[in-house]
Amino acid sequence: MKNNDEKIIDAFSERNWNEIRTNDSWTIFKIMSEFVEAFEKMGRIGPCVSIFGSARTKEDDKYYQLAEDLAYKITQHGYGVITGGGPGIMEAANKGASRGGGKSVGLNISLPFEEYSNPYIDRNKKIDFDFFFVRKVMFVKYAQGFVVLPGGFGTLDELFEAITLIQTKKIGKFPIVLVGKEFWGGLVDWIKNSLLQNGMIAEKDLDLFHVVDTSDEAVKIINEFYTQYLLKPNF
Repeated sequence: MKNNDEKIIDAFSERNWNEIRTNDSWTIFKIMSEFVEAFEKMGRIGPCVSIFGSARTKEDDKYYQLAEDLAYKITQHGYGVITGGGPGIMEAANKGASRGGGKSVGLNISLPFEEYSNPYIDRNKKIDFDFFFVRKVMFVKYAQGFVVLPGGFGTLDELFEAITLIQTKKIGKFPIVLVGKEFWGGLVDWIKNSLLQNGMIAEKDLDLFHVVDTSDEAVKIINEFYTQYLLKPNF
């Protein structure tokens, strides 16, 4: 027979579990509303390239300047630019897109190192998210290419999710370009020496991404890819 303390714990646990289940049910509607709002806005924007990189990169860093130049050139070829909307590489890319007169999209989420949205996002193309996974769907669904500059865990997360979705044919293939051979070289070597050599990936999987050093090389890869394919969302 349970004592009073055990009965109190059981009642408390049952009440908390009921509250959790109720909150989970309402969370579904919040998730749906984020998807609906983002689909409505992103579906009208047109062909874009998603540019990723660290939020901590400073304005005087060579990769900040490279990201701005790259985004500018992308807009001159008719693409808009999508970023995570924060500072660092994202700010540089939105800045370059704005300078080039192209569409400048920011998919914002509140994070410790991204306490503000950068000022170079088009006013009607800033979308705020609470859920990481909803935001990541938008990066992939409405981008015709990924350009990835040096970044941290978040950048790697977005990179490998895109590679995995293409590898498993869950989305159509699109160009993925890593910019900065010095930065990405160690990772690429590890992929070849550990993943490939141990049979974790196939040789052809190495063709899912390119590594370059310049903005011109990155733009060329994207343009050459779309001489063969029509521009369209990826799933």
